[in-house]
Amino acid sequence: MSEQKLAVNEYLKIDSDYLRGDIQGGLDTQVTGSFSDGDQQLIKFHGFYQQDDRDLRNERKEQKLEPLHSFMLRARVPGGICTPEQWLEVDKISSTLTTSNSIRLTTRQTFQYHGIPKRNLKTLIQGLDRAALDSIAACGDVNRNVMCNPNPVESKLHAQAYAVAKHLSDHLLPHTRAYAEIWLDEEKLLGTETVEPVYGKTYLPRKFKMAVAVPPHNDVDVYTNDLGFIAVAEDGELVGFNLVAGGGMGSTHGEVETFPRLADDFGFIKTEDVTKFAEAVMTVQRDWGNRVVRKRARLKYTIVDHGYDAFKAEVEKRAGVKFEPKRDVVIGDRGDRYGWVEGIDNKFHLTLFIESGRIKDMPGQTLQTGLREIAKIHKGDFRMTSNQNMIIAGVAAEDKAEIEGLARKHGLLGQVLSGTRGHSIACVALPTCPLAMAEAERYFPEFIDHIDALQAKHGISEQSIVVRMTGCPNGCARPFAAEIGLVGKAPGRYNLYLGASFEGTRLNKMHKENIQEAEILAELDALFGRYATERDAGETFGNFTVRIGVVKAVNDAAKDFHA
Repeated sequence: MSEQKLAVNEYLKIDSDYLRGDIQGGLDTQVTGSFSDGDQQLIKFHGFYQQDDRDLRNERKEQKLEPLHSFMLRARVPGGICTPEQWLEVDKISSTLTTSNSIRLTTRQTFQYHGIPKRNLKTLIQGLDRAALDSIAACGDVNRNVMCNPNPVESKLHAQAYAVAKHLSDHLLPHTRAYAEIWLDEEKLLGTETVEPVYGKTYLPRKFKMAVAVPPHNDVDVYTNDLGFIAVAEDGELVGFNLVAGGGMGSTHGEVETFPRLADDFGFIKTEDVTKFAEAVMTVQRDWGNRVVRKRARLKYTIVDHGYDAFKAEVEKRAGVKFEPKRDVVIGDRGDRYGWVEGIDNKFHLTLFIESGRIKDMPGQTLQTGLREIAKIHKGDFRMTSNQNMIIAGVAAEDKAEIEGLARKHGLLGQVLSGTRGHSIACVALPTCPLAMAEAERYFPEFIDHIDALQAKHGISEQSIVVRMTGCPNGCARPFAAEIGLVGKAPGRYNLYLGASFEGTRLNKMHKENIQEAEILAELDALFGRYATERDAGETFGNFTVRIGVVKAVNDAAKDFHA
C-alpha cells in the first residue's frame, strides 16, 4: 500500500535545509517585490508574511503591473514586555522602514509592522536585533509568541508566571541558524548539522499557540490556545499550573470537518514540570498531528481524532510525570483594567485603550507620538496586552502626573470608553490580509458605535459584552469565543455568532449566516430588548442567549458547533 501524499508544506520543510530554502536568492532579486511560492511559506518561520494592497490590486492589474507587494512582520515578545528603549527603536523602525508608518499591537500580545518593502526587510530585522528583539518563530509551524497575563496588580505572582512564559519561549525556539545567517550576516558554521530536538526536520504540522494565565483574569483567553497554563497560587506564591490543551479558533466556511474549539482540562502540574509537559504535548503533536490534510493539522484535531484518554496517556508517558487532579481556580474577566492601578510594589500602572491596536498619528489623536514621548521619560516598562492595548507599567508616584499629562495631550487617555468597547477586538483584515473576505479593523469602531447606541437605547450600557470581528474564519481576533462574534463572509457580509460565555469558557454558535449590517443590528436590537427585561440578576448576554434558546450551548465543538 502506497504512503499517503503529504500536504505540500511538508515537502517544502523537508527540502528547506532547516528553513533556509532560497530566501537569500529571493532577497537578492530586486526585479520583483515578491518571493517564490515556496519561500513565501518558509519566510513565515522567520516572522513575516508576503501581502499586497488589495485596494490597488485591480488597478495595478489593468496597468499590467504585479500586485503592490509588501510584508507584514511580527515580533516575538514573550509576555508582551519591552523596555522604553526598545520601544523607541520599534517606533523609529516603523517611521523609517515601513510605508504604513504605524505599529499594530496584536491579539497575541506583541507588535507587527505592515507595508515593509522587500528591500527594507533585512535592515528592519537588524534594527530589531540591535534592540534585542527578533521575529524568529513569530509565525510558521512552530511555537509562536508565548502570551502571559500582564497583571500589574499581583506583581509577585505575575513575575513568577512571566518567568515561566519567557523560559518556554526561549526553550522552544527552533535551533536552526537560518535566521542568523540570512538576516544577521552570521557565518554558516560548516561541519555542524542542525538538530531540532523538539521540532525534528519537518517542525510541527501547523502553528502552535501557548499562553500562561493568572486567575482570576483571563485576558490571554487561555482556552483558545493549543496549550495553556493556568497559574495556581498558595499564599501568593506560584506552586504550579492547571494544564489545558487543544484550543484553536481557525476553521473554514462551509467545511464541517473544521471547527473552532476550546482547550480541554488535563490536570495540575508542578512548576518544575512545566518544561517536561510542554515538550511532551508538542512532540505528541509533532508525531501524531495530521500532515496530510493541512486544515486538520492543529492540535485540537489530533486530540479529537486520537481521543482525550489516549492523548493524555501519551503526554504523561513522554513527560515521565502523571497529571494530578486539577485545582480549583476562578476564571473571570477577559478585559483589561483601564486607567491607573496600584500594584503591591507601590508602583502604578496605566492601561491605555488602543482601538484595534493601531498605533498611528491621526487628527486629534497623535498616538504614536504620545507613546514615543512617554518612552523618552518612562523608567518602568511597556506591556502589550492580548486585547491590543498598552500598559505603561512600573510608574513611581512622583512620575504619575507627567506620564498622565502626555497620555492626555496625545489622545491616549480621556476618551469615554464603554465596557463593551473596552472588551472588544478586531483583526487587521482588508486591505493587507490576503485571507480577508470582509472588513474588520477599519469598520469595527463604527460597528461598536452602533452597539453602544443600542445598549443605551435599551438601558443596558452598564453591561460589558465581549464583541469580536474578523475578516475571515481563521479567527485571529478569537471571534468564536465572543458573546457576539462577526466573521466575514463577503464584502459587507458576516456570519453572526452568539452564546459564548463572558469568561471565555464556552464557544458561541452561528445564529445568522451571510447577513449585512442592517440585519445584524436589527437582530441585536431585538435581543437587547429582551435582555433588558428578561435577564436574571447578574446574567451575562452570552449566557442569556443560550438560556432563552436563541442558540444551543456548544459543549463538544466536534459534535455541537455545526449541528
